Amino acid sequence: MADITVVKRDGSKQLFDANKINLTLLAASEGLPDQIAKVAQIAAELQLTLFDGITTEQLDEGLIQTAVQNVKDDPDFDTIAARLLLRTIYQQVLGDYTNEIELKKLHAQKFPIYIRQAAEEGLLDKRMADSQLFNLKKLAAALDPSKDSLSKYLGVVTNRNRYALRRQSGDPIEVPQFTNMRIAMGLSFNETNPTEAAINFYRHMANLEYSPGGSTRVNAGGSFPQLSNCFVMEVQDDMTSIAKSIRDTMFIAKGTGGIGISMNKLRAAGSPVKTTNTESTGPIPFMKMIDTALFAVSRKGKKAGAAAAYMENWHLNFSQFLDLRQNSGDPYLRTRFLDTAVFISDEFMKRVQDGQDWYLFDPAEVGDLNELYGEAFSRRYQEYIKLAEAGKINRFEVVPARQQFRQILSSLQATGHPWLTWKDAINLRALNNNTGTIHLSNLCTEITLPEDENNIATCNLVSMNLSAFLNADKTWDWQRLESAVRSATRQLDNLIDITNTPIPEAMRSNEQNRALGLGYMGLSDVLEKLEISYESEAAYDLVDQLTEFISYHAIDESANLAAERGSYPNFAGSGWSKGLLPIDTVDKLTTERGVKVKIDSKSRLDWEVLRQKVKKGMRNATLMAIAPTANISHVAGTTPGLDPQFSQIFSRSTLNGKFLEVNANLVRKLKQLNLWESLKDDLLANQGDIQGFEQIPQAVRDVYKTSFQLSPYAFIEVAARAQKWVDQAISRNMYLESRDIDEYIEIYSEAWRRGLKTTYYLHVKPRHQSEQTTVTSQSVQKVRTDSAKRVSGFGFARRKQS
Repeated sequence: MADITVVKRDGSKQLFDANKINLTLLAASEGLPDQIAKVAQIAAELQLTLFDGITTEQLDEGLIQTAVQNVKDDPDFDTIAARLLLRTIYQQVLGDYTNEIELKKLHAQKFPIYIRQAAEEGLLDKRMADSQLFNLKKLAAALDPSKDSLSKYLGVVTNRNRYALRRQSGDPIEVPQFTNMRIAMGLSFNETNPTEAAINFYRHMANLEYSPGGSTRVNAGGSFPQLSNCFVMEVQDDMTSIAKSIRDTMFIAKGTGGIGISMNKLRAAGSPVKTTNTESTGPIPFMKMIDTALFAVSRKGKKAGAAAAYMENWHLNFSQFLDLRQNSGDPYLRTRFLDTAVFISDEFMKRVQDGQDWYLFDPAEVGDLNELYGEAFSRRYQEYIKLAEAGKINRFEVVPARQQFRQILSSLQATGHPWLTWKDAINLRALNNNTGTIHLSNLCTEITLPEDENNIATCNLVSMNLSAFLNADKTWDWQRLESAVRSATRQLDNLIDITNTPIPEAMRSNEQNRALGLGYMGLSDVLEKLEISYESEAAYDLVDQLTEFISYHAIDESANLAAERGSYPNFAGSGWSKGLLPIDTVDKLTTERGVKVKIDSKSRLDWEVLRQKVKKGMRNATLMAIAPTANISHVAGTTPGLDPQFSQIFSRSTLNGKFLEVNANLVRKLKQLNLWESLKDDLLANQGDIQGFEQIPQAVRDVYKTSFQLSPYAFIEVAARAQKWVDQAISRNMYLESRDIDEYIEIYSEAWRRGLKTTYYLHVKPRHQSEQTTVTSQSVQKVRTDSAKRVSGFGFARRKQS
């Protein structure tokens, strides 16, 4: 390597120093087993990438990527890569350091400077540098860079690329703990003691106990504090409302918010337009306009704004709505960015079960159907059928209900859309719809808030990281979980008074309802650590217990905040004001349906005390919603939302690049069984699927079943157990190996029967899988032969891999 020169950041050159690299790797691998072997492996492979004139930045990146490519052999290489990347970030933002003590001192020294300069440059809110609000020296002293060791490589990358503040030039100005403190400060402006509040919020976030939603992480403390995560709007049947909805979509997307848009009130194509004496083109072309607006405001490289259009399936143009996400057809009648979801009534589901017909109408002739739900909807719908048959309704169509359900599910299988959501479960179980009907859910199907032409419903998200509260001895730290839930609830309530968006209807709804959506992530992570199968009664009971505990203390904290700060303006007349809690609404749904909703009603906490307390006041119209947490779970280093593991070893593609994911829990377990070294190559060839390896005990194989190997009814059971405690909804992805639409009908009918309010994406197992390029073809063939007897998923025949 004597002929290799390195170009330093100041432009000077020096000879490549292998010893310096080795020392860097030794520091990055400190405390890991087989340290010297790992250092030697990375150092040897790095030499293959070197060239004369390599820059310091290229050398740093080469070192990191060399560590990353070895993650397939041992997740310890992920730790090394994370530490190397953190070192690079520290040096870019803080400068050189030699040890952890110096690093902490640099954090404390540079943080006040960063805050003041960023505020002067207009990157941060002026209040961040206000000495009357914040004691920057005290905040700086609270920074703990050792907490960065909790993060995985993907978490460090995600925070750097998506959430850490940069100058317009692209130069980074935040290390990870600066980001956490910036968010904490940006959510503390309205506290009596903002410094102490910020330190409290910071400590929970630094410990990865919870994370606010993406919009909050991006914008908190910034000069444009659009902090709310979810917006839900209903487009009215007039040109002014349509045009305004496009404008509002653009402004919300600019602030990274996710949007749900009900298009159901728009009259059908061919419906008369009296003002021009012409015919309407229907809602589809206007959805295309929103789709184009989303593309125009896509925030490349950051959290992009996105939206989902909702329609009830009695709308006369519903068949065209189903085609919006098809790959073929008229491009002007297709959307590429706008997602779709269907809002389904109990009346329709009953007609599917009973083999009855389903009538489609023009909203211009049946305008009140949009506002009705439960028995009231069924009665009015049946009246409209009689009027149609009597010739008193001009435009309608009739299809067998089961046929339309098949069409919905066929489209879902082919395109992933529309997502299925249930209008009656949402409205009948709502504690917050005293101001009006809930007409749709949001982009990710977890938000259920009433909205109208004067209110764009707004919700604010935070997710607890369950993994952070599971002790090494497999017991739960309930006290710390309660503290974190209360802190997160208070943080979100602060957000409502701080956030700002140039849409008056959204600001009004935020202030009038103060809606929160506290959820959680990491379920699969903790199930694996507890050695519990996802499809077991133990798992269902744990979901039940954890969700009840989080719900109880979030509701209790909201009642405390009401006593301190006052109830939300629309509290009077709500379910809360009558002493109702989420669990109390299950019977109401059963009564209206006339069919018992199969939800286990077991509880562990004293809810009667809470019933009396919430009657006196609630600070927030809603408290819980379980979001998909796709990106913030990367930051937290855990699994997303309620989802099972998609695979044990796979390549994850994100806005931040491609990353090889290896389930560290599985690796640790196989090492404990002395099986990792002998099986790792075969497992890699088999994409991490352990089901055909008889050397691995069956109990372990049960714990590490992946999404397509689990019963779909397990997904439903997990969501049902959680839903009874959640006042909003749950973003419930489904994973199916089967392609049989009749099976889909039964599965989604069971989700409805179990009282689920919404479902999200359907992932269907691919018919084929690509050949692995990191292992030999002989190895792949051997594993496939050995794995012929792999355990199949519930109720489905396993397809032969090609």
